[in-house]
Amino acid sequence: MQRTPDLESRVVPEDHQDLRLWLRLLTCCNLIEGEIRSRLRSEFETTLPRFDLMAQLLRVPSGMKMSELSQHMMVTNGNITGITDQLEKEGLVERVKVASDRRSSLIRLTVKGKRTFKKMAKLHEEWIQAMFGGLSEKSRGALFEALGELKAMTQAKLSGRS
Repeated sequence: MQRTPDLESRVVPEDHQDLRLWLRLLTCCNLIEGEIRSRLRSEFETTLPRFDLMAQLLRVPSGMKMSELSQHMMVTNGNITGITDQLEKEGLVERVKVASDRRSSLIRLTVKGKRTFKKMAKLHEEWIQAMFGGLSEKSRGALFEALGELKAMTQAKLSGRS
């Protein structure tokens, strides 16, 4: 079975270990994300951004403004509007006017949306567990700790620059 080239396949042993590590990390993320996208599409006829938006809304049952959703998802308001329009047409979310601000609406999951998302989330969790299931508990713990260190170090370096 021939494997598809990935980002890591571009490196050679002479490349710096940091570059090799970065490309391995990026390759793993891309492989996992690609599989999740594929499964969401085939199992639920949905996309990862739609899944992510519904996940945000499940955490805030009272609803969220478009601007809050775009901040949490790190995408533009335009992206959120397009996804929300689609989900609203399918009866998965609803827009509720904010009494104190007639220009604003809260987006929240409908009963159908909650039920649909919970089914997706249950399978999503099983997929993630299956993908990481081949690693020993010790390896998962070590990877989690190492990535936590990398995250903290990177955040510190980025916050230190002006």
